[in-house]
Amino acid sequence: MSARRTVHRGRWTLDDRAAEVLRSVPVEVPAGTAALTVRLDYPRTAGVLDLGCQGAAGFRGWSGGARDGYTVAVDWATPGYLPGALEPGQWQVLLRLHRIPPEGLAYELTVTTDPDRPAPPEVPAVPPVPDRPAGRSLPTVDGLRWLAGDLHAHTVHSDGTSTVPELAALAAGRGLDFLAVTDHNTVSHHPELPPAGARYGITLLPGQEVTTDRGHANVFGPVGWIDFREPPDEWVVAAERGGGAISINHPLGADCAWRHPLQNRPRLAEVWHSGWWDRTWGAPLAWAQSWRPDVVPVGGSDFHRPGDGPVIGSPTTWLLAEPDDLLGGVRAGRTAVSAGPDAPLLLRVGDEFLALDADGTVLVRPDGGRRVVHGDRVLLPGADGLHLLESYRTEVVALCA
Repeated sequence: MSARRTVHRGRWTLDDRAAEVLRSVPVEVPAGTAALTVRLDYPRTAGVLDLGCQGAAGFRGWSGGARDGYTVAVDWATPGYLPGALEPGQWQVLLRLHRIPPEGLAYELTVTTDPDRPAPPEVPAVPPVPDRPAGRSLPTVDGLRWLAGDLHAHTVHSDGTSTVPELAALAAGRGLDFLAVTDHNTVSHHPELPPAGARYGITLLPGQEVTTDRGHANVFGPVGWIDFREPPDEWVVAAERGGGAISINHPLGADCAWRHPLQNRPRLAEVWHSGWWDRTWGAPLAWAQSWRPDVVPVGGSDFHRPGDGPVIGSPTTWLLAEPDDLLGGVRAGRTAVSAGPDAPLLLRVGDEFLALDADGTVLVRPDGGRRVVHGDRVLLPGADGLHLLESYRTEVVALCA
């Protein structure tokens, strides 16, 4: 048996996209195949085609528009894809027609099945363990701790540029206790999380950003791959069935805004996203209040690459949880959000709220009542529902469920 190479050429049109956004090209994988390699070529300045892989026995990976090819081999795979035995039968190269210009988009798809195991790419060196900033003095509540983290970040397993160890080092250097790694439509990064977390002294929460043209949602927990091709109500069911949690992402996020119909609305919502660049803009809070009355706010940096866009932990999500049960804190809705790990903070402590490093801000209660914060560590009466701290400019500086 020798390597087999097949080339598919064509042109996608706006009519094709209107009829069906997600397409597939069948690939026959013969018995004894050790590697499948796919190469997609098209004029990237003209449009965007997303790329993925479905094996004869199920999902094998997704890279969206971040890559122009991938390899799936017996013992390694391109980040975003799952290594393992290549079961013989019909596979599918997945293509999503994300951006198609009026004149259409020509493409060439080259597929190679190889009986020989290709050499894996060189593994990048892991960064040194950084010094961790001193933590804040925070109260415990019924034996639970307030932990600082970020619930939205990407690596080379989707459209980020950092490896999992590099991402963990950045988060530890910011003083975070946990980080959810939420690559798009894949779980290929999950096996790398425990060893990287142990090395850098940070809990790496397995996650995935279920990504479509009509909205994104983060699923937290080792629940298995969530099929983004199914209706979003199925995402909710799958997350809950697996003991995880699901959050609606950046619901007002430009072309990533949430537009899916959804019967079973999850409580968690990424109210504070890095794209909320002017927090005097009240639309995210108005959306949250209309989403459901008991909405639980979370925050996420949506980190992709160092030096370009937000840094890890901006904003910071705080969870009241046991360190080994972050999902318990997420599912119970024990959350708070601040602009960063050292920024003004509002925490629920029993029936009261603790405002930290927030002198001169204003506590806003769910009923619209207001009270000025005087001092850097102040206990204030609260009620059920979403509370926030505002500056004198009505800029949101902290949230707490």
